[in-house]
Amino acid sequence: MTTSAARQFDSLAVHAGQDPDATTGAVIPPVHFSSTYAQDGIGTLRDGYEYGRAGNPTRTALERQLAAIEGGAFGLSFASGLAAEDALLRAVLSPGDEVLIGNDAYGGTYRLISRLLGPWGVSVRVADLSDPAAVEVALAERAPRVVWVETPSNPLLRVTDIASLAQSAHAAGAIVVVDNTFATPALQRPLALGADVVVHSTTKYLGGHSDVVGGAVITSDAEIHEQTRFLQFAAGAVSGPLDAWLTTRGIKTLGIRMQRHSQNAQRIADTFAHDARVARVFYPGLTSHPGHEIAAEQMSGFGGIVSLELESGERARRFAESTRLFTLAESLGGVESLVNYPDAMTHASVRGTELAVPETIVRLSVGIEAIDDLLDDIDRALDA
Repeated sequence: MTTSAARQFDSLAVHAGQDPDATTGAVIPPVHFSSTYAQDGIGTLRDGYEYGRAGNPTRTALERQLAAIEGGAFGLSFASGLAAEDALLRAVLSPGDEVLIGNDAYGGTYRLISRLLGPWGVSVRVADLSDPAAVEVALAERAPRVVWVETPSNPLLRVTDIASLAQSAHAAGAIVVVDNTFATPALQRPLALGADVVVHSTTKYLGGHSDVVGGAVITSDAEIHEQTRFLQFAAGAVSGPLDAWLTTRGIKTLGIRMQRHSQNAQRIADTFAHDARVARVFYPGLTSHPGHEIAAEQMSGFGGIVSLELESGERARRFAESTRLFTLAESLGGVESLVNYPDAMTHASVRGTELAVPETIVRLSVGIEAIDDLLDDIDRALDA
């Protein structure tokens, strides 16, 4: 039986920010491509719109939808996930501040902080945020301005207890940011667990069809929202109207897609967890996963990402280049299945750092295809 929480989420995903067009009654609101808006008088704006960078009705609809599905008060939509992260970080950080980040975070996030914000005077420190003891040691050593966590993480799928982390970080005076891209609000609500801000690469599961690039920042903190919204306006990395509309359309089916992604990923993890050709399977839905109990408590499903460790880097590369249904490509979260070799692809920028991904790892973004076809493809590629 579908839970009331799931019904609420699915209804919000379909209807939030999506009122029928007031003029025509169109059930799907129109896409507003206009770059400028007529004013009713000098400085008298119609519904607050004056210029496309400052606001666009299609983007506004998406931002309301984003806030609703994450349980936040405010949502902002950006041209990419990294644009969203950049605006947020510049909004809340000053020279001399520090970001404490997980040791299994997206390479692009680490690159943004260390190489773009680093010369500005922002430092970054790495810790295993899935380990409460390591968190306490890191916070006691020095109080960061921001604690930045992905859970499940990319690509080793470490799970962090968001409520526990938020309590510890807040006691140290830090802002807690959760990258919820992997889980999505269909499976996990970080704000309800104590996080201050949620960020997304909406390119992934929220868009869901590998046809749009975008990012989002959601919060219930009015000050953080206003600071970030100013950066959105002043720096201008906004999502275009068609990008916003495509993301909105993707979100409407997010709930049912995440169910299928999770079902397929669980079958793959269960099937190959004891396969002699695979050294290890990383998936929080496995009872052997060290974060399984926490994931089961704070998530309503375990997501669509499965990572495999093979016996050598050579075998991992050969596997990634041998699949047929799984397409070798960057990114994740689309309806089609993808295979990625993080060391040389998504995480190449963190080679040689504490965030380096072992050469033996391949990451599977499990799509919504027929599960038997996916299992056969993995089986054949392992034999290759």
